[in-house]
Amino acid sequence: MVALCPNLRLNGLCGDAKCDYRHDMRVCEPCGLVFLSEAIYNSHVGGKRHASTVDGQFAKLFCPICERRMDGLAWRMHVVGKPHCRAAARKGVSPDVQAERENPGETVGPGFKHCGLCERDIPLSHWSSHEAGAKHRAKERFATYKAVIGEAVKDKHGVAVSNKDDGLDFGIVSNSEAASGRTAHLTVKVAVPNSKVVIREIRMTSRVAHPSFTINTASLIGNRLVYGRDYAVPITLRSSNSGHHDDRVEITFEDTQLNQQFVIVRFMRVIVGNKADYDRLKPTMAYTPRVRSKREPEIEVVPGEAPPALDAMPYVVKLSHAHIPKNILSVLATGSTQDKAKNLRRTVLPTSLDVASYSRHFKTLLWVEEKRSEDDLEIYDIVNANLTKHGPYYHLDVPGLAEKRPSVLVGDRILVQRHGSEKGHWFEGHVHFVERDHVGLRFHSSFPGHSANHRYHVRFKLNRIPLRRQHQALDAALRGEHLFFPEVTHVACSRTLSTTICPYNSDIASNPAQMQAIASILDMKQVSVPFVVFGPPGTGKTVTIVETIRQIMDRDPNARILACAPSNSAADHIAESLTMYGNDKMLRYYAPSRPRAAVPDALIDFTYERQLELDPSKWFMRNRYFSVPPMPQLRRFRIIVSTCVSASFAYNVGLPRGHFTHIFVDEAGQATEPEVMISVKTMADDKTKIVLSGDPKQLGPIIRCPIARELDLDISYLERLMNRDIYLEDSGNTGITFVKLVKNFRSHGSILKFPNEQFYRGDLQVSGSPQKINSYLQWTHLPKRDFPIIFHGIRGKDDRESTSPSFFNISEALQVKDYVTKLRDDRRIRIADTDIGVITPYHAQCLKIRTALRGMGDGVKVGSTEEFQGQERRVIIISTVRSSKDYVNYDLRHTLGFVANPRRFNGMQFLPAVNSQLTSCECTVAVTRAQALLIIIGDPSVLSLDPLWRSFLNYIHLNGGWKGEEPTWDTHEDVRSEGGYDQELRQLAIRDMNEFAERLESYARTEAAAEDVDGEDGDENVDRPWRELE
Repeated sequence: MVALCPNLRLNGLCGDAKCDYRHDMRVCEPCGLVFLSEAIYNSHVGGKRHASTVDGQFAKLFCPICERRMDGLAWRMHVVGKPHCRAAARKGVSPDVQAERENPGETVGPGFKHCGLCERDIPLSHWSSHEAGAKHRAKERFATYKAVIGEAVKDKHGVAVSNKDDGLDFGIVSNSEAASGRTAHLTVKVAVPNSKVVIREIRMTSRVAHPSFTINTASLIGNRLVYGRDYAVPITLRSSNSGHHDDRVEITFEDTQLNQQFVIVRFMRVIVGNKADYDRLKPTMAYTPRVRSKREPEIEVVPGEAPPALDAMPYVVKLSHAHIPKNILSVLATGSTQDKAKNLRRTVLPTSLDVASYSRHFKTLLWVEEKRSEDDLEIYDIVNANLTKHGPYYHLDVPGLAEKRPSVLVGDRILVQRHGSEKGHWFEGHVHFVERDHVGLRFHSSFPGHSANHRYHVRFKLNRIPLRRQHQALDAALRGEHLFFPEVTHVACSRTLSTTICPYNSDIASNPAQMQAIASILDMKQVSVPFVVFGPPGTGKTVTIVETIRQIMDRDPNARILACAPSNSAADHIAESLTMYGNDKMLRYYAPSRPRAAVPDALIDFTYERQLELDPSKWFMRNRYFSVPPMPQLRRFRIIVSTCVSASFAYNVGLPRGHFTHIFVDEAGQATEPEVMISVKTMADDKTKIVLSGDPKQLGPIIRCPIARELDLDISYLERLMNRDIYLEDSGNTGITFVKLVKNFRSHGSILKFPNEQFYRGDLQVSGSPQKINSYLQWTHLPKRDFPIIFHGIRGKDDRESTSPSFFNISEALQVKDYVTKLRDDRRIRIADTDIGVITPYHAQCLKIRTALRGMGDGVKVGSTEEFQGQERRVIIISTVRSSKDYVNYDLRHTLGFVANPRRFNGMQFLPAVNSQLTSCECTVAVTRAQALLIIIGDPSVLSLDPLWRSFLNYIHLNGGWKGEEPTWDTHEDVRSEGGYDQELRQLAIRDMNEFAERLESYARTEAAAEDVDGEDGDENVDRPWRELE
């Protein structure tokens, strides 16, 4: 890896035309950080650390009421704290006070000395150690560096170069003009008569293979500058690549009278693309980190009027509240993620996970997750809301509701407080209906008179019903060790498959793995361990489950089947495949909160709706809700399909344990273990056969709390079982405990090859329809025919706007638009919008891409990896977003986010999540959604820091699928599976910093390392979707 130029570090410039070191470097003065390119610098300027610094969070502030000094981070908590309010009350003044910014050198308290560099008051006893400390020395080096860089930019020796303050900014240049070339000029002039200054050299510092900026210096070199004359230095932009480009020019002069050379530097920058599109997508307002202040307590809450939906179910079992115990709240109150997890293990969690401790273990994890989910809802609080009255309902507009951010269902609770009301006094509004962008609330009759001028504070409350159902299941008495911790002793040494199968789906007859899975399930005995249908992407897991259910129905007239899936869409897919049994044999159960409009037309006749007798004096929009039929009719159904969480209805309406002979859980890898246990622990007995299908190498359940993830709540029941000895692929138990499906019916071989070798031992076989998977092999825009993968390298800029911490990248969004346009305009290969999917890890990028496609690609689905789980498209486009390579404080987990999760790779779990980039699981999910064409757009220098991504990029480059910015590494070189590429960058930065302890560059490395990387800042889950469990 090329190091930074020593001359640049020493002098802020380099006069060696043949120098092979790197010369791209920018500095942020407020933060005291060095960045090794314009793009990195721009990303930092748009980030939380920079905004916080500029906003004064790290400045020294003084409270005149309490007569206390503190930094800006502490100020926001101080002014809402009880001690401050009490001090204000004692002095008879308002606690709303403006902070006074202290001046360096201002008199400090006894025993303290003010450090002007660090803007802190230091105890005298610690002064020596403070001066010797890494942070203070970094500040000193930064001050030195800033002076040198400032000197290099200054006009000097009577020579002035234009564009001193902002550099030479080409603005936004169209692709056609950038490709043909556009020239701008720096102007050099000498302001001293009779001076003898000569231009010796003009050069760009870029070391890339194909620099975007060039200079024609032939007419200038060696010429003496004449007083009063302007000399134009022509700088030409020429690039065929969209995105951001930057460089720096160094002009070396010689004062021949003094026999002394000096250098003046200027920066250049340009955005290549469509100006109208950039203007359309640019940030609506500057990013300002949202201030997270502690919520005032809810002292008195007036209950609202619950919707009739809550009375639609004939429950006979009371659901316990299962509130979070105080000792767990205490542990979660302070400390880092690791500290909290450690303390939970030490004081709350059982020492080992076994049958006896199973319930206690998972109940604790549920409570930990609940606390974070409740906290995450705070981001949706509305401080200046308006309510509009429509009869007995109050309509509340909810930003982001259409995208389930937040997710609001009928029966949820929302608290409102009118501005100027007594603090702590709230009215509870129950949600009676949910429209696209607003909800309908009903309050207690004492809710005060309303006018259009009233404004309200609004708080969203967590719907605890799904959590309470999971606690209920965990409390159920089922000590089936063969279900929770299956061992070799629970498994027969061999199994004779005597069943002859004539499949309804003729395609299954030619698929040995599917046939074996069906036969093995049909042959399951009493007290069997769970059987797993291990189905990598596109191998027909659900098809296998549906066929198995049909075979059971044929063979066993007493069979009663409960089929579950984590989501309603997945459960609907199962039910739609079984409609041939008629609505007298199959029930598709929906929670009463489910809107009728969300139910597929084909399934309406398979539901049961209950008409409620409501008080005629009250007007309600609905009086029919989904429910279950009377018990005699309910018991006659042979197949019931529901979500995992909604399956709790069976136990709560009084169906006896053992009623179901089989419990199927499809897509089991996406559900938490407690969710799966809702059906298993409440309804299974020793005779019940449990069948799970899914892929533990794809996306697991969505877990919001990093502590819960640290404690493995994101490990599904399916994945935990698959890690046990009797389910390992080399255990010899194929057909006994599991079957691995290997025929992939979805993707072209080139798309499948990499995830197949990385995750599935190369077992997957390409079995898709040639007409479909080969349809883009001759596409005009492929870099290489017959290889239907494109990686388009682009240097963009990480942007944020308003108070949203979610990232977007305009350059990538417009590149997505360009590819969608090319796909739709192709007259040889016809494609519908619904055949194109765009996957990106950041919610803000989803919104920008949708805006970019508006009016020309409205039917193209744009969403996160989770939203594409289980789906497929002929063409998948992935926007990875991140272009930040902050070598000063680089953390792979924060910069790559969803891009660095292996599970998202199959789905395409490539992108790191704010940690929101594609992970390997996400990469798997994202990549394997594509049938015929896969297009990935991203910054190769960022993605290559993750070993999985580097391997995949190497694969694409070596097979000729590359476009745009070239790789910055040798793609023939073997990739280290242990990674460490981010460490190399970090070590390079530290090495440069140490060298510059006496020179100039590494002033800020240690300080930057002090930024929070704990992963539990309040913004971590902004891009993590909310799940609808019922």
